[in-house]
Amino acid sequence: MLTMKIYRYTDNNWNQIAATLDRRAEASDAVQEVVSGVIKAVRERGDAALIELTERFDGVQLSSKTLRIPAEAIASAWEMATPELQTALQSAHRNVFDFARKSLRQNWSGLNEQGGEVGEVYHPFERVGCYVPGGSAPLVSTAIMTVTLAAAAGVPEIVVCTPCGRDGTVNPGLLAALKLAGATEVYQIGGAQAIAAMAYGTETIRPVTKIFGPGNSYVVEAKRQAFGVVSIDLLPGPSEVLILADHTGNPAFIAADILAQAEHGKDSQAGFITDDAALLAAVVAEVEKQSQTLSRQAQLGPVLEKGVFLMLAATLEEGAKLVNAYAPEHLSLITERESDILPLIRTAGAIFLGNHSPVAVGDFLAGPSHTLPTGGAGKSFPGLTVDMFQRRTSIIRLSQKSCAKSESIVHAFAAVEGLDAHGRSVSIRVG
Repeated sequence: MLTMKIYRYTDNNWNQIAATLDRRAEASDAVQEVVSGVIKAVRERGDAALIELTERFDGVQLSSKTLRIPAEAIASAWEMATPELQTALQSAHRNVFDFARKSLRQNWSGLNEQGGEVGEVYHPFERVGCYVPGGSAPLVSTAIMTVTLAAAAGVPEIVVCTPCGRDGTVNPGLLAALKLAGATEVYQIGGAQAIAAMAYGTETIRPVTKIFGPGNSYVVEAKRQAFGVVSIDLLPGPSEVLILADHTGNPAFIAADILAQAEHGKDSQAGFITDDAALLAAVVAEVEKQSQTLSRQAQLGPVLEKGVFLMLAATLEEGAKLVNAYAPEHLSLITERESDILPLIRTAGAIFLGNHSPVAVGDFLAGPSHTLPTGGAGKSFPGLTVDMFQRRTSIIRLSQKSCAKSESIVHAFAAVEGLDAHGRSVSIRVG
């Protein structure tokens, strides 16, 4: 029988339990120390450190010549993919690419109050890095959900790092997805060392200007430590879902979504909040029933015991407050009062509405990127969007007339700040 954490608003420690949902994404001291050492090693020793760390952490022996996967091998992976996989990848790619193109920021210009021309122009980054997790499940979908956005933005150099298996190869389905999405370079390295290589560069890997993509706690911490040397997108770690439902929720569907997250394994989390006691009991029974039929038992068991929680709240409004405190990567919202509850949600990475909107469709196909903030980072970060691959520049053009209209205002600021040269730089143009 499964042991899952179940809490009710009638429990004596309800307030303390509810308070623990207010999370902040932060790595442990141990993770921070390991990552700091990895970054230092890659900065100082380049390829040699990459090779050594890959053998230590992944049990794979590589060389400088085998770090990069040849373009011919990537092209071949696409040609060798089954028609079913090609069709699936193409469908997802079309949705994600079309969504991204609609989301691109556009250049604009206008006049300010003094008649000066102001505006913004947007250019794609020249060279970006996308991290695609591997491990127990090669995330083919992540290739689509990151690299496609870079291509849609017009990035000319799209570098991908992904860990290889113990046999020294990368899953061919993943390579096929990378080919379709538009990767221009693929390196078979993972972990914090891959982030360090993209940030600082090695003899084989030239540095990028911005790094994207999800990963485990070490990858996320490496992105955090590299920030400033490069730009980063957000802090997407292990997968998580939170489900908020009233009596209209289908317990079989809800249990299926919980188990879909749990099968990611280590550090994954799934939560369920409802104001209906009968639904809570039905979901528990469904999780018990469905879990016995799934293949990834080694991953499911520990997550169901430690990473899954179910809560009975007094009202759905209270449930919405708990959602905002938790800031879930994925929120499934199922209620007959959607127009009342949806506006209350402020911190979810993505919201799936109704009984027939499984999170898995968002993971693989719907259109918005599935790269989303986790660990409570949704309070500060949005999900990945195509405009994150664009660099913004402001444009300002003044005529003599608009410069003259600006003079007195600039002098007022300059007087307060004690910067008389600033005032003079305007006056000298006005005459």
